[in-house]
Amino acid sequence: MNKLTKNLKVWEVPGIQHNKMLIEIILSLFLGIFAGTITGLIPGIHINLIGAILVSLSLSVIYFIQPIYLISFIIAMAITHTFVDFIPSIFLGCPDTDTELSILPGHKLLKKGQGYEAIILTAYGSLAAIFMLILISFPSIIIIPKIYKYIENFIPFLLIIVLGILISLEKNKINSIKVIFLTGFLGYCVLNITELKEPLFPLLTGLFGSSMLILSIKNKIKIPKQKILKQNIKLKKMKKPLIGALFASPLCSFLPGLGSGQAAIIGNTISKTDNKGFLILLGATNTLVMGFSFISLYLISKTRTGAAVAIKEITGNFSLEILILILIMILITGIISFFITKKLAEFFSNKISKINYTKISIITLIFLSIIILIISNLLGFAVFLISTITGLYSISLGVRRTNMMGCLLIPTILLYLL
Repeated sequence: MNKLTKNLKVWEVPGIQHNKMLIEIILSLFLGIFAGTITGLIPGIHINLIGAILVSLSLSVIYFIQPIYLISFIIAMAITHTFVDFIPSIFLGCPDTDTELSILPGHKLLKKGQGYEAIILTAYGSLAAIFMLILISFPSIIIIPKIYKYIENFIPFLLIIVLGILISLEKNKINSIKVIFLTGFLGYCVLNITELKEPLFPLLTGLFGSSMLILSIKNKIKIPKQKILKQNIKLKKMKKPLIGALFASPLCSFLPGLGSGQAAIIGNTISKTDNKGFLILLGATNTLVMGFSFISLYLISKTRTGAAVAIKEITGNFSLEILILILIMILITGIISFFITKKLAEFFSNKISKINYTKISIITLIFLSIIILIISNLLGFAVFLISTITGLYSISLGVRRTNMMGCLLIPTILLYLL
């Protein structure tokens, strides 16, 4: 029995030690929730980058901190991040009407003074996803290994089908193909630069973050006063988006290179919904993809998120006992994160119209540039600049930004085929 398994069997230790361990686990959980709130509010900071940092951190501190506390912290931080990260996504990087085809429904609501509602819709989607994950986790334990055994050899062809779906959903299919293969070529080149630290950070930040910020600065976006109204989300309205999320999110457990954005697009194809329903779908897929990454680690030993990589480094191949504990942590964290997100959404909705949006965008852009220089050095900053230019060009073609995920899908397909 390894050290971690011993730590998990808290009911076997004497009462005082038992209580002390439970208190320390709860403390780790709350520290993780706090950390996830901070990382979620920082624009451009993806949870995979945090996961990579945690991997290096966990390897150095695992001998000083009990693994169970590290797991509690990582799980709480990762789940909280999936709730909170919609706040900078919706409140920052709002494009002009010239790029209407590429904007997210959240930005449309923001420009109507309904940014608060947009965030609440994603939060309800994420909260529903937590309960869905708990309900389907154990049936998944039976089903997923059997399915994966048959589709493992067809992964690159399934990814090609996903690309086909992304292209088919666009009105301008030629421009969609251009974006997919342009960003795919960029991604292939960047991911093969062995000297580059954390290549995904400058690549994805340039394509999806700084490009939108530059457009906001150029167009001098003004955010109207936001309405903060009590949101009563009816279960009937959530039905379609949650069905879509339920069918699409497990794909990311099987298929590398797919993120929650692609899962949401596929989910919306399976169960068509309106703009507000799509925000619920986005919230649900974002959290389900993260939750499924831990289930996939247990079932097929595959890591699809940075948090799952960190957990694997700490535990190796973990047991069903650890998975059950993780699910309990996810449930507690999800409920707390929902209320944190509501409060933060209200706070930022009250403040956003009172401050200079252009200045916020400039400060955010400078902040991201500094972080990239620190983490990925000058080479990473060069990648960041090239990725930003590519992102601006791709947005100008008037297709969905999810097409830019060709930067990961194309290299992954080539990795399997070559």
